[in-house]
Amino acid sequence: MTDDTKLPLTSDNPTEALLAQLREQAPHVFSEGKVDWEKLKATLGEAIDTRPERYGLTWAGKAEAFRAVQSPSVGTLLPMPDESVNFDSSENLIIEGDNLEVLKLLQKSYHGKVKMIYIDPPYNTGNEFIYPDNYREGLDEYLRYSGQVSEEGLKQSTNTETSGRFHSKWLNMMYPRLFMARNLLRDDGVIFVSIDDHEVHNLRMLMNEVLGEENFVASVIWQKNYAPKSSARHFSEDHDYVLVYAKYATTWTPNLLARTEEQNAVYKNPDNDPRGLWRPNNLSARNYYSKWTYSIRCPGGRVIEGPPTGSYWRVSEEKFRAMDKDNRIYWGADGNNIPAPKIFLSEVKQGRVPQTLWYYDDVGHTQEAKKDLISLVAFSDSDSVFDTPKPARLIKRMLQLATTPGEKPDARPHVSDMTAEYRVKGQAHKEINPPEIVLDFFAGSGTTAQAVIEQNNEDGGNRKFILVQLPEKTDNPQYPTIAHLTRERVRRVIAKLNEADVGKLDLDGKAKQDRGFRAFKLSSSNFKIWDADQAATEPEQLAEQLHLYTDNLAESRTQQDVLYELILKSGLSLTAKVETQTVAGKTVHSIADGSLLICLENPVTQALLRGMMALDPLQILCLDAAFHGNDPLKTNAVLEAKSHGITFKTV
Repeated sequence: MTDDTKLPLTSDNPTEALLAQLREQAPHVFSEGKVDWEKLKATLGEAIDTRPERYGLTWAGKAEAFRAVQSPSVGTLLPMPDESVNFDSSENLIIEGDNLEVLKLLQKSYHGKVKMIYIDPPYNTGNEFIYPDNYREGLDEYLRYSGQVSEEGLKQSTNTETSGRFHSKWLNMMYPRLFMARNLLRDDGVIFVSIDDHEVHNLRMLMNEVLGEENFVASVIWQKNYAPKSSARHFSEDHDYVLVYAKYATTWTPNLLARTEEQNAVYKNPDNDPRGLWRPNNLSARNYYSKWTYSIRCPGGRVIEGPPTGSYWRVSEEKFRAMDKDNRIYWGADGNNIPAPKIFLSEVKQGRVPQTLWYYDDVGHTQEAKKDLISLVAFSDSDSVFDTPKPARLIKRMLQLATTPGEKPDARPHVSDMTAEYRVKGQAHKEINPPEIVLDFFAGSGTTAQAVIEQNNEDGGNRKFILVQLPEKTDNPQYPTIAHLTRERVRRVIAKLNEADVGKLDLDGKAKQDRGFRAFKLSSSNFKIWDADQAATEPEQLAEQLHLYTDNLAESRTQQDVLYELILKSGLSLTAKVETQTVAGKTVHSIADGSLLICLENPVTQALLRGMMALDPLQILCLDAAFHGNDPLKTNAVLEAKSHGITFKTV
């Protein structure tokens, strides 16, 4: 059999996509509007010329950081039902693992599916953060760190400015992660990144390269502190930044924010106009335009010879007369005031344009965030593992700008898998208006999940979240890693909302909201991956290794572990509906309303194979070992499936 009948067990290589649509998929190879051929050569894995490059950002280790992007992952995500809430029904995800490896594994299933990304990466202030020096062995290093293999784990090392590569180490960590994250954004997607003064300048240039300078939207200033710090050596730092980039800034626009009571309070109706509340506007405008400098006679008899010196009336004389006839001009109580055009509340935008200065009164501050975390997970203040968490209100502001509530679950077409094509009457279709996904791959304590759940609760939304968090060690025995804390915080947010709804009539359909999550953790593949670098050279040893790979399933893994790896690497989402049925006396897993059939039985028979084909899926997956070397049976299965328009693969 040819290799095209085997399901790839590694994540996709993005180079192929770059070749297909270079500018769309790889704006980083463009400099000042033109292709930088040296960068393109680096993208395609060619040798990099060390001569001076064009305008752009460069640092020690950049080439190796990009090789991390090109190196596919051979890991998988193992389900953790016992750590989840409503595992079988929820479409939210919390994933424990190194975010670069996880982002690679999500490429096939979630490419172009994420509406909004928010990340709060390490600020590079000299504090500890995980930094693997060997990009080529990211999964191996992670497995050592997380204790899944018996070697010494990775160390958390302080990235001090005296290390000589202070900024380079941080950029090497951020570059491949941003690169992979961009691939997940929808065409109408947007990314928000929190940062402080230490790296905001480098992050801006890095994001210009990865997402395209033309897709920069704004640099938001967030007032994070409510009081000055008297211990500050120079200035008390009261703000952080939030950099905002769209996938395509030329077409992306933020939602309007809700109008405030203060904004509406200026609208009155002193003349009882039947059109309702209004406020006066200035008829004159600055500068000078001679054509619109006519005189005006007030109803009270006063004659106004013209606008103030150096200005002009906003409208032509004909327009002004028409507005006055329509009672859209206010002349004052005695009829002799400077005429003021009326602006009716009913005619203005029912929202306000977002600004780049976010005050803590509107979106919260770090002390509020810390108190919220402590109240949820019963920390004492001294035990908290987060010094500067982000408030949920800050992320809810981003959700309000970048996402919409979406259709309620009972109003959506019944399609279980939001990312994959499915079959209806022999035709391939995609779900209409899928839920909007919010991704945070530096999840920390899980504030983004809290914000999504609470925002859905407030506006009846159907947003989904994906969180990724490294299991960084803590000194708290109750939460030995930050990933433990992430899951527990989200559990408590869900429990708190559910408790608040007890005894209330479900007029808003809150009972149908997705208050749950599926937990997964990064690990090595459920299948033995052939490593040519580690293969034996002696014939007897090589024969022994080949014999071990006859059955390529790893030991100590459950059928559920294997099932979700195949779902993920087939391009379906981790939240796809899974149903089990019996075909020819064997168990078959039906995924995404039957679009994919997975059979993990060993052996398989012709009756079983034909029974699965009769169910008319898009794809069938079986274990290669289940054929026991019966190549004619496998060959016939491939050909017969092809004749029915079905893809047949083995693993």
